[in-house]
Amino acid sequence: MAEKAQWYVVHTYSGYENKVKDDILKMINHRSMEDQILDVMIPTQTVSEEKNGKTKESEKKMFPAYVLVKMIMNEQTWYVVRNTRGVTGFVGPGSKPVPLTEEEVKSLSMIAEAKVSPFSVGDHVVINDAMWQDKVGVISEIHPADGTAVVMIEMFGRDTPVDFNLSELEKV
Repeated sequence: MAEKAQWYVVHTYSGYENKVKDDILKMINHRSMEDQILDVMIPTQTVSEEKNGKTKESEKKMFPAYVLVKMIMNEQTWYVVRNTRGVTGFVGPGSKPVPLTEEEVKSLSMIAEAKVSPFSVGDHVVINDAMWQDKVGVISEIHPADGTAVVMIEMFGRDTPVDFNLSELEKV
């Protein structure tokens, strides 16, 4: 029976996450291991910061000094990943790596999928919700994990925050 690929957490030197990811991907191609090491990921999230009245978005690592690797665990794959420059080891007791549970993977994939949203803070949008149909507003917050956004809508001469599902919004 073929083994199932699972996600493992790899600890790296701080700041080496991208280099480790690139090196593992190169090694996969060099050793023709595409069927054993399937994916390498650095979970990130979009963070909005306001500075001097301007909103700036940036990507922040959710788990600094960690890289996620989806692979079939065997001697060869363990050796390739463990001996990649910048890797300090797998997360797990002693020398035995422990795969992520299904619940942990689901929570990470929800964040990764949600971050693909076409909206950004500061976008002007038209609302398609029945009560607010065709009203125009500006996105002030995005909550990718929930699939929602806070939109500032002018009511009674002042901006008022209103929560909407991302599916109810359309870029102007």
